[in-house]
Amino acid sequence: QVQLVESGGGLVQAGGSLRLSCAASGRTFSRYAMGWFRQAPGKEREFVARISWSGRDTYYADSVKGRFTISRDNRKNMVYLQMNSLKSDDTAIYYCAADQNASGSYDYWGQGTQVTVSS
Repeated sequence: QVQLVESGGGLVQAGGSLRLSCAASGRTFSRYAMGWFRQAPGKEREFVARISWSGRDTYYADSVKGRFTISRDNRKNMVYLQMNSLKSDDTAIYYCAADQNASGSYDYWGQGTQVTVSS
């Protein structure tokens, strides 16, 4: 069982930056691929970024490529999402998720953290 807790959301002006954190419980965290998703009001939840268990491989949605960076620290059971050059379209609730089998299907989800970008 893994519990995920996101933090770091808030209100930021367009062009600004935020760093989201995801704290994970559980001894096997380092074996899981991790992802960030987001859901804007009235829209479906969408993929943002993914990182392999080792941190060597990362993947991004086209909409955030070049602006967002996903990283992890397995010693601290943490995953991060550095968000730069934020746009109003980035406004959403951001969720951290864990893929325990590296299957692309996420088994555990956090409760989310709100990011609001003002234009």
